[in-house]
Amino acid sequence: MTTMLMGLKDCHNFKDFRRMAKQRLPGPIFHYIDGAADDETTYRRNSEAYEQVDLVPNILASVQDIDMSVEVMGQKLDMPLFCSPTALQRLFHHEGERAVAKAAQKFGTMFGVSSLGTVSVEEIGKLISTPKMFQLYFHKDKGLTNSMIDRAKAANFNVLALTVDTIVGGNRERDKRTGFTSPPKLTPSSLLSFALHPMWAINYFTNEKFSLPQLETHVQEGSNIAVSVADYFARMLDQNMSWKDAEEICAKWDGQFCLKGVMSVEDAKRAVDIGATGIMVSNHGGRQLDGSRSPFDQLAEIVDAVGDKIDVICDGGVQRGTHVLKALAVGAKAVSGGRMYLYSLAAAGQPGVEKALENMRTEIERDMKLMGVTSISQLNRSHLRQRDYNGL
Repeated sequence: MTTMLMGLKDCHNFKDFRRMAKQRLPGPIFHYIDGAADDETTYRRNSEAYEQVDLVPNILASVQDIDMSVEVMGQKLDMPLFCSPTALQRLFHHEGERAVAKAAQKFGTMFGVSSLGTVSVEEIGKLISTPKMFQLYFHKDKGLTNSMIDRAKAANFNVLALTVDTIVGGNRERDKRTGFTSPPKLTPSSLLSFALHPMWAINYFTNEKFSLPQLETHVQEGSNIAVSVADYFARMLDQNMSWKDAEEICAKWDGQFCLKGVMSVEDAKRAVDIGATGIMVSNHGGRQLDGSRSPFDQLAEIVDAVGDKIDVICDGGVQRGTHVLKALAVGAKAVSGGRMYLYSLAAAGQPGVEKALENMRTEIERDMKLMGVTSISQLNRSHLRQRDYNGL
């Protein structure tokens, strides 16, 4: 039976974009996006957690005009969802971060650039004027770490996000099976998959050479030397990173600063103590510690502890507008995600990301009206009910 190739017109939701991305990408590239750690239990739970909480709508609320704007870490966003920083985007589509940045600007939301990004912070800084976040990995090479901070500041990035949950790389078994590396290399097990996706290969080899411009002035791994993400983390990142280091980075940046990967109340309180202005409640998309809590499951106790002192962002697992509203009702200032735009980037470049963001914005607006609220500030826990153990 022949599988029909999907087009953008066929993509109405997250799962549609995932299917289209799977059609367009060689296996090792798709599974790098799609995979997670160990048995991928946490990865699945990140989305399933939202289904354990029901919405309680109000009626007759005069909802013709909706305002879904939010302010998070000093940034005014036209929608309460933004594009979390993710690595290696030009492997998924040759436009990479350029496509996502322009799509985010079109929808008035924030775009995050990774230390392992494939377009320079300088270029993104010139390309868009809307809010920008730079995600920092803390390297053993302190010259590299400081260089990235300085470059992001010079490029007028608005927020610095220090990732704190990658002391070592997670056990991503799909990558081991496919032989995924950055840059990609052909292996006996992956050769057929690359051969069956000639358009990906044409775009990859006929556009600019793949590189990691935030890193290449200091290291060749990932740009000119093929390496797995797990090996990169093990070789290059500083496993002795401490709260003192985080506080020093916060002071050096001297602006809006958040920790990405906070999952405990204790750590959320320490983030406040070091001067952070935001935290991203995140488990790295289920790609690090399998068996850890989902961000949505953990959100309430963190908001209760520090929500009046620091902006709390719920990162990951978001597939629907209702997921966004549930996180906001718990008390998150905004919601972010990576796969929610990476599949659409892989599927169709900038038009794909625009369609994904448009779908989410439309869902959020429709669902706000169905909930009987006209602004995000009206959402609260009275709109939520936890299901009991029977799922009723």
